[in-house]
Amino acid sequence: MNADIELHIKNQYTWKRLPANIKRALGNSVKNWEKLVVEYSIKHQLRWRGNIVRFIEKDEKAYCQELINYSRSHLMLYPYHLTDVILKGLRISPFAYCLEILEDMMAKEKSYDSLPNFTAADCLRLLGIGRNQYIDLMNQCRSSRRFFRRRPIRDLLPTKPVFPKALQPWWIVKNGFISEEDVKQSSTKEHKAIDYIIDNNGAMAGLIDLTIVESLYTRGLIYVNVPIADDDKIIVPPLEGFVMNRVQGDYFETLLYKIFVSIDENTDVAELANILQIDLDLVKNAISMFIRLGYAYRKHIDLDKSQIHSSWYSKLIQDSKSNFMLEKVPIDVTNDLNSGTDESTSSNNEKDSLSTPLADIESTASTPTSYGKRIAFLFDSTLTAFLMMGNLSQGLKSHAVTMFEVGKLSNESLDCFITELDKVEQDAAEGEARRYFDHALTLCKTIKFLRYNEELAKQICPDDNSCLGLDLLRCESLNSLDSLTCSRIMNKNYHLIISMAPLSYEIRSVSSCVPPHIGPPIPEVNSIWFKLWLYEKMQAGPPSLLLVKGLRMKRIPSLFLKYDKLLMTSWGHDSTEVATSNVLIALNDALTHSAVLLQAYGHKTSGATISIAIPFDENDEIKLPRSQYDNVVDTLKKHVELRYTCGYLTMLCLDRKNEDNCNNNDIDTNLITIADNNANVDSMDDSLTWLPMELVFGLPLFDSELNSKICNKITSFNLCGEAHLRQSLAASRKLSLSILKFISIYQDLAVGVEPSPEAPVTAMYPCGNTNIAEVPYPTRCLIFENGKLDFWNPP
Repeated sequence: MNADIELHIKNQYTWKRLPANIKRALGNSVKNWEKLVVEYSIKHQLRWRGNIVRFIEKDEKAYCQELINYSRSHLMLYPYHLTDVILKGLRISPFAYCLEILEDMMAKEKSYDSLPNFTAADCLRLLGIGRNQYIDLMNQCRSSRRFFRRRPIRDLLPTKPVFPKALQPWWIVKNGFISEEDVKQSSTKEHKAIDYIIDNNGAMAGLIDLTIVESLYTRGLIYVNVPIADDDKIIVPPLEGFVMNRVQGDYFETLLYKIFVSIDENTDVAELANILQIDLDLVKNAISMFIRLGYAYRKHIDLDKSQIHSSWYSKLIQDSKSNFMLEKVPIDVTNDLNSGTDESTSSNNEKDSLSTPLADIESTASTPTSYGKRIAFLFDSTLTAFLMMGNLSQGLKSHAVTMFEVGKLSNESLDCFITELDKVEQDAAEGEARRYFDHALTLCKTIKFLRYNEELAKQICPDDNSCLGLDLLRCESLNSLDSLTCSRIMNKNYHLIISMAPLSYEIRSVSSCVPPHIGPPIPEVNSIWFKLWLYEKMQAGPPSLLLVKGLRMKRIPSLFLKYDKLLMTSWGHDSTEVATSNVLIALNDALTHSAVLLQAYGHKTSGATISIAIPFDENDEIKLPRSQYDNVVDTLKKHVELRYTCGYLTMLCLDRKNEDNCNNNDIDTNLITIADNNANVDSMDDSLTWLPMELVFGLPLFDSELNSKICNKITSFNLCGEAHLRQSLAASRKLSLSILKFISIYQDLAVGVEPSPEAPVTAMYPCGNTNIAEVPYPTRCLIFENGKLDFWNPP
């Protein structure tokens, strides 16, 4: 649907008020307009009352039925914000809704993975059916077919909802559809509670005996609302019990993920809605859903101690995420209903009790240290995959899931995260699994450096060294936000942004001038273009060939014939090592869907590599011949300013002599070990030629020694000082303009906008990428050989 049309539906424009251009886009058809209004309203689960759809769909009940049918068929979350209408009008409770979804899935023999993440979590909460239970039910369902009479699927499913574990006393309970028969079957206390709830149009759950609440809830006579106020502040702890299935992409799921990565405990709900530029009620609905699922909780709960029934104490003590310190609550608190309190208390008084100060009850959400602006450390999904797949420690997975699904691990959760990372053993794995352990251990060192290093704190906040809070942010989650929203979040919460290195080519790196960013200044720096730019400027590099999408190669290009190992990089993907003898099949397959960079990478084995920490320092231990090292440094200085940023330069040796050294049994003890291919190479041998392979900005996690060197350089070179960050910004702008000019020369299409020499980088590439074009795609084949980059015409 056209974005302009959606905007006019949101603003509730009638056909008569629509601008002429919108009417033309609709073919001047009123029916087309009405059809789109109904479609939009149903997809976005809009309430009938108060919206333009009521002028088109005259019957509210029919509209609600159509809405619930669409939501159920598309496996969306139950529209909890419409519970009062859906439950009382259609008699469809969240429990019945989820029950029908699972029944339909089982009838069609669908996999459990077909359930979207949040819908699966809600089904688990309401029905107690997760992945293992679903598989077991499917096995029972299939086995019943062996008999003449098939057992109905509904008989295998639960008949009562699971009582919500996350229920808190400040939640509001309301009456559902209650028949006379239901009242007759109720006890005196239940009858009294029902009357109280109906008379007051809902009641705070903590006013009523917990056993009565549970009984009425499981019988379907009441439902719960999670009230959210404008000034509420929300905390998202490490996720427990999150179901990782699939992402569907409906409006509410998209909103949930946007709020996940944006929320923090220092921003209230109204301010968050303003930052995201999203309707406040929608934000409240999303946060209410998080709390309902147990994925978040309110930071401060102010309750009148006389309002809490004593039956709630045992539950709250068992609830590890409770916001109460119950040892400070008097044990003689009695319930309003049982103590004969006047039942005519108005709902306004109940609402007032929610905001009544309670000195005896404090929030466990408060942390011992209060942080202002923080440091943001950007990572990509590769890191979360390593933390999940490595089976590194028992408690680490929930943090990895949080980093991936929420897109952020806040400073308040890092103490627990560090504790789990410290449990990872240094020498617990070998082979490929070793990478997972190395990343975890280096990540732990990096977090400790960024949080606790006093010199770094003085550089960033000379007047207040206590400001070094740290948030871990996933780039892909930030990319889901539009550029202005991402910029507002970064400006509000962070002093400094530091990127992990290298970031995957599969993501678009975040660009930011304010706050300063130590990492790729623009997305093009984290792309194949930057490699070619580096080779051209240094007039050195491995033989390389950039092939455009759609090309079909009949033979291996001659410049690669003398090499046995090649490095193949599909556009927007990470590199893969392939044997020259097998490269044609893989290459032609990749060229059908993307451009490909092919590079020489070794003879009999992969070429040896060395990573040099940046900024360069004459006092560093040099692993290259002095003449080659000086040449590299001098050449780079002419084209890029590296004194005010950090990262590393990877050098590659393609000489055959390096392979002879690898097979020599009498290897010198001073030889360095290359982790990638375990090759021992005498890097100080003047006869070996070392070529620049890639230049990467940020903090690496794949090599602990390299990481330590760069961390030391950050403090010793004062890289985070205000003056150096200003110099870094100027250098980044100059580098960005140089790369964009380079791309415009070797690419036929226009590249972004024509930059002004005075324009900041964010004028061209603001933070985020939702509304920005992707990295310019190559339109012509390029070849780099013998120190020169040129166009290449396929034979």
